[in-house]
Amino acid sequence: MNNNIRVGNLFGIPFYINPSWFLVLALVTLSYGGDLARYPQLPGILPWFLGLVTALLLFASVVAHELGHSFVAISQGINVKSISLFLFGGLATLEKDSDNPSGAFWVAIAGPLVSFFLFGIFTVINLTITLPAPLKTIVYLVGYINLVLALFNLIPGLPLDGGNILKAIVWKITGNPNKGLIFAGRVGQIFGWIAVIIGILAILGISPVGSFWTLLIGGFLLQNAGFAAQSGSMQEKLNSFTAEDAVIPDSPIVAGDLNLREFANDYIIGKKSWHKFLVTNSEGQLIGVLSVDEMKKVATSDWNHILVSELMESRENIKTIPSNLSLLEVAKLLETQKENELTVVKENDVVIGLLEKASIVNLIQQQSDAKTA
Repeated sequence: MNNNIRVGNLFGIPFYINPSWFLVLALVTLSYGGDLARYPQLPGILPWFLGLVTALLLFASVVAHELGHSFVAISQGINVKSISLFLFGGLATLEKDSDNPSGAFWVAIAGPLVSFFLFGIFTVINLTITLPAPLKTIVYLVGYINLVLALFNLIPGLPLDGGNILKAIVWKITGNPNKGLIFAGRVGQIFGWIAVIIGILAILGISPVGSFWTLLIGGFLLQNAGFAAQSGSMQEKLNSFTAEDAVIPDSPIVAGDLNLREFANDYIIGKKSWHKFLVTNSEGQLIGVLSVDEMKKVATSDWNHILVSELMESRENIKTIPSNLSLLEVAKLLETQKENELTVVKENDVVIGLLEKASIVNLIQQQSDAKTA
């Protein structure tokens, strides 16, 4: 989330707080402080101080919930980028998804299991230890909050944990993670609309159930579930194409046995302005790359005597991908490796052409235009 404030690390995981968290902290402190103020043995500002302690215990429970997700993810070799607290709770941001549905299931359910465990601990404390009434109330509230946290997160719709559990189940059944993402996103939208309607009815005084917070949570679910469903649909679409489908037409490919004069006449003068050209041998296999700027270092009088292959750079620094690689994997490579473009080759190393982010966007746009035409 934007504007997050880094406040340290938790077990090596960067920990952030969103400014919206402070608003919730104040509201929860006032609410719980008001509940505790009814005890005559708590004079002055003591109820509000204990209300703050209770609020902090609430958010500590949220952090524990997110650590549950994080530790299971780490056990699967997945890096946890951060844990953040914000208006609607917490979020553990993972570097990637699990490699299989079973792994995704355990990452998703770990958080609710931690919350159920904490509910059990506080309930046992409340039932077995004699505490002063104010402390007993605090222990009860924290236990109850953990129960609500677990049950709420098990609602089977994204972006909640229950949605991720549902996604893992659909992934297991269909063998397709994108179908799970789409389905769980759509279910999340349904629950989002239900929450929005209940919130509106409560605000209008029609429904005894719900509040303004219900409306806000519904809007949050709608936005994030819709994004998840769209993301799943896009990934499914990308998965239906290969790298070869998105190759730039008339990619800059030149034979290494051309001399520089022939190269300039056939590929530079009056042609599209490419800064670099992929160089191939007589069989079309990649052998290097030629920067057009390198030609400036050669006198034009020598262009007839120097071959492209003599001026080119080695292919060692050229990032190549197989032509049958799914476009979804290509998009991930471009994103994770911060590459601007990739060279697409067949199994025998024959060059097909260049691929870049814009060419992927153009392909998807062309497909969308074709369907609407």
